[in-house]
Amino acid sequence: MQLMSEKSAARGGLRERKKRATRAALAEAAVRLAAEHGAEKVTVEAISAAAGVSVRTFFNYFDTREDAFVVIDADAGGRIRRAVLDAPADLSPLEALRRALAAELAEAEQHHELWHLHAEVLHASPHLLARGVGAHMAAEADLAEAIAERLRGDGDGYGDDDRAGPPSASGPGEERPTPPGLYPRLLASVAHAAVRTSMDHWSAHQDEAAFLDVFDEVFALLAAGLPAPSA
Repeated sequence: MQLMSEKSAARGGLRERKKRATRAALAEAAVRLAAEHGAEKVTVEAISAAAGVSVRTFFNYFDTREDAFVVIDADAGGRIRRAVLDAPADLSPLEALRRALAAELAEAEQHHELWHLHAEVLHASPHLLARGVGAHMAAEADLAEAIAERLRGDGDGYGDDDRAGPPSASGPGEERPTPPGLYPRLLASVAHAAVRTSMDHWSAHQDEAAFLDVFDEVFALLAAGLPAPSA
């Protein structure tokens, strides 16, 4: 029985890896075609052909054609949230978040060209940019929830603006979800801004420092309270 369970788990793991690889191939094909021809001219058929799958398979991963251009790695947010929650309890929330993001960005750095093309595609199409902003805001909100969950595990369970106590029931047998609180929301927002600033600065100074060194410097400044630079 145990042997069968292990085999089933292995098959499930392989199946999930194949699904992630297929989705990544579709997203990359969409971005590269859009960068070359313009997103408005790229069809589902062209994306599917470039990724080596059928149109039917495309719609197993994306509801619409536009969705393929918006997010390169749909699993990244989940991995970051899990890393924040699994980080050692003695780490500060900022350090836990820095480590989670650094681990993810170390992988993303290997695909810098694709991320650069992705940014160009979004900025060239206002409606895609708007969808990208929406996806960014959703990811930020999810990250704030993870930070709040980590804080609830370490403290009294309430964010800075949850001073009234536990959530009140919104109906028989129902509880209103506890909002993340001011601190988790601010930290998630600042972290996303820090990543964006690191990328922008490194893109303009690639010959001067490695990307992760720039990223670490940004978070060191945050941890220090953003002291004014010496003259």
